[in-house]
Amino acid sequence: MLKIKDLNVSYGGIKALQGINLEVPEGKIVTLIGANGAGKSTLLRTISGLVKAQSGSITVNDKEILGFPINKVCKEGIALVPEGRRVFTDLTVQENLKIGAYLRNDKKEIEKDLDWVYELFPRLKERYWQYAGTLSGGEQQMLAVGRALMSRPKLMMMDEPSLGLAPLIVQQIFSIIKEINKKGVTILLIEQNANMALKTADIAYVIETGNIVLSGSGKELLENDTVKEAYLGKSKK
Repeated sequence: MLKIKDLNVSYGGIKALQGINLEVPEGKIVTLIGANGAGKSTLLRTISGLVKAQSGSITVNDKEILGFPINKVCKEGIALVPEGRRVFTDLTVQENLKIGAYLRNDKKEIEKDLDWVYELFPRLKERYWQYAGTLSGGEQQMLAVGRALMSRPKLMMMDEPSLGLAPLIVQQIFSIIKEINKKGVTILLIEQNANMALKTADIAYVIETGNIVLSGSGKELLENDTVKEAYLGKSKK
């Protein structure tokens, strides 16, 4: 579905991404793990059209989207759940969700999708009238995911969805990720909680200083000694 070939991105002379090659097959959960500053968020922002690449290729179903503005990337069926949630604090839960559908004009289908989001996140339904700024961190994360779903994405990219959340809420978020995937949405997940990410993912990549250094199934990387030592807090025996 999504194919990235030899992607290079620089910030002020610093190479943030160097020759990245990565594939996200349709219907799969793919995760990218790595330390802070490794280039994870830069990759998502480049796919989204927020960051300009120096060279390379990004295709969705064999269509080149590198250089597309953000709205055209959205029209290709790609949605981003940004790091830090970025909800509209002065708007209600329901208003935030409807903003996610701003490129759509199928009103009946939008209402159906709103009902689906409320099924996934009953807490949001209970609070549909509240201002988003009054929600807890976990509820705001649910809202950010729900807002992305309202665009009816084929591919949903998630940037650190568990960041700053209590362990119980993290479990809920990852359960929802699996549920969304079962409904046919392909997921590209960036996550510092490497253990949860690798347990959830079909395919995993490790990025270090702008380079992909390892790839395999989530299970393979969970059992990899280098990954255990660097990202799972387990020393080699």
